[in-house]
Amino acid sequence: MRTITVIPGDGIGPEVIGPALDVLVALGLDLRFDVIEEVNAHRYLRDGTALSDADFARVRSSAATLLGAVGDPRLRDTGYARGVLWRLRSGLDLYANYRPARLWHERLSPLRDAARRPIDCVVVRENTEGLYSGIGGGTATGTAAEVALDTDLSTHRGVSRIIDFAFSVARRGVCLVDKASAIPHGGRLWQRCWREAVARHPRCATSHLYADTAALRLAEDPTVFDVIVTNNTYGDILSSLTAALAGGIGLAPSASLNPGTGFGVFEPMHGSAPDIAGTGTANPLGAILSAALLVEHLGHGEEAGAVRRAVAAAVAAGRTTPDIGGALGTREAGAAVLAELGAR
Repeated sequence: MRTITVIPGDGIGPEVIGPALDVLVALGLDLRFDVIEEVNAHRYLRDGTALSDADFARVRSSAATLLGAVGDPRLRDTGYARGVLWRLRSGLDLYANYRPARLWHERLSPLRDAARRPIDCVVVRENTEGLYSGIGGGTATGTAAEVALDTDLSTHRGVSRIIDFAFSVARRGVCLVDKASAIPHGGRLWQRCWREAVARHPRCATSHLYADTAALRLAEDPTVFDVIVTNNTYGDILSSLTAALAGGIGLAPSASLNPGTGFGVFEPMHGSAPDIAGTGTANPLGAILSAALLVEHLGHGEEAGAVRRAVAAAVAAGRTTPDIGGALGTREAGAAVLAELGAR
């Protein structure tokens, strides 16, 4: 029996994790769930602990982790979120952030041209370097000439391995997205690693776009993309765009992976959404689809496919939360997926 650690987190996190766990249990897999309730903003406000050493040990000893959401409006600094998310990513070297976007029903697409609607792509985002690494930088405060600096970290090892991962998950092709025209030092490194990777994968179709052009092309016709590989910042931005093109952030799953160790943290892309927390209207489908990614990662591809078909059927029937046109609450939307899953 394999253990899955579960961190419900903050805001709507516990609300959407409940239906996701119901789906995992319904699959009847040989899984045990270790729920870490105490990783939340309440504890951080009480004693300054984000993710304790004991919490981290429980995560590290498991087969995978399902995470709800992290964040609280009472916390204006980034110490808490970094203490949870960045510790997991850096401590477990979860360098590959995998964010698939698939249009579940044509009525959810904001694109008018039906031929250009069916997005089905993946944003592969470098997850441990870039501007989010917190390495270097600083602020000179107290004067009208205040200066703030952040360091955009790129290493040959980090860039090479995320590009190679992108090729490993590609079906049709890989598009490198950077801004080498304006950010020359990091851009040259990404370009060199890209050329080296293309030589290692001669049978895969490849392309290159600058970040602004990639955003434009996604808005014009997302069907031209299969896998987009890019750095931490651009990946964060472009995956929000692909989520919108696929129906909304409430439908968007993600996985932070270490392909070498096989470990992964699976979480919906949305945040803790404090504005709707407690209203019972949060969309659980992003969490359920993240659970599907988790079981697929553990080798249960058939069961993952069944979950996705159940989600597609529930969406097609309009049995969803209000953010995507339905009238159901969080629990009821999760129950709709369970009902479709039971009818398979």
